[in-house]
Amino acid sequence: MGEIALPNGISNGNINGVNGQSHSLNGYRKSCWYEEEIEEDLRWCFALNSILHTGASQYQDIALLDTKPFGKALVIDGKLQSAETDEFIYHECLVHPALLHNPSPKNVFIMGGGEGSTARELLRHKTINKVVMCDIDEEVVNFCKSYLVVNKEAFRDQRLEVVINDARAELETRDESYDVIIGDLADPIDGGPCYKLYTKSFYELIVKPRLKQGGIFVTQAGPAGIFSHTEVFSCIYNTLRQVFKYVVPYSAHIPSYADIWGWVMASDSPLDLSADELDLRMRHRIKGENRYLDGKTFTSASTLSKTVRNSLDNETHVYTEESARFIYGHGKHA
Repeated sequence: MGEIALPNGISNGNINGVNGQSHSLNGYRKSCWYEEEIEEDLRWCFALNSILHTGASQYQDIALLDTKPFGKALVIDGKLQSAETDEFIYHECLVHPALLHNPSPKNVFIMGGGEGSTARELLRHKTINKVVMCDIDEEVVNFCKSYLVVNKEAFRDQRLEVVINDARAELETRDESYDVIIGDLADPIDGGPCYKLYTKSFYELIVKPRLKQGGIFVTQAGPAGIFSHTEVFSCIYNTLRQVFKYVVPYSAHIPSYADIWGWVMASDSPLDLSADELDLRMRHRIKGENRYLDGKTFTSASTLSKTVRNSLDNETHVYTEESARFIYGHGKHA
């Protein structure tokens, strides 16, 4: 076992490859396993074919791995963000419920989303005229433009405007309002760049005023498993309940994350379409077939387990900058 001088989360592996042969890339000996510390006493690891690229920005460490079980995987600050074989689950769940619940979404603002997959799913909607993708980290955006072939068409779409800025600052200075605002942000981790974009003041003073009447906000909300949902999922849900009239939490299993993942959708207009109504809107509005999400799947996703429902019902914590909660891990500036 040996240490490799690579970004957080890609070290601590066996430096010998298959059949005992050591591998090298750009002069570095590389691990044949990716390992992520999910909790202090729990680690998740899987085999690598190769390390395709590593880099660092002023905000985050970045790596693109070619993994045996999940294909190409984007890792930021030692946390797997997206894997080729199952990212469609995350991105379909993040994008389509909010857009389908809106009568006719024309313009959308993405906070984060630098890899381009959220924009890709949005641009499948026939009603969309404009998507603004605002990511703070130009290195991540350029990295993904270069290496994630699946999103090349989305990045070339004339309806997409890519902005490099802090999402809060960008929303504050923009005059236009949006049908949907999407939080495709990194998880709130200590020392990471994103935790202030999960706070009540941000939702209340910045996000909500930028929504059109009937507008919808949706955010990724961290792990939502039977044990992990109390980290941030329950308090993000409770925080949004302080700001919006209708709030819908939902979740899905994402294999590469080794957990159930959560999202929260919020609006001052009802979010109550039936499975049949969702399917009808999908057929009329979305180009191509979803691989994961349909009406019944969303009904199932928004039917949480008894344990999680009880936690959400009884959650009292409101997310503020002074009382932030973090998932396990540390950002570059922790």
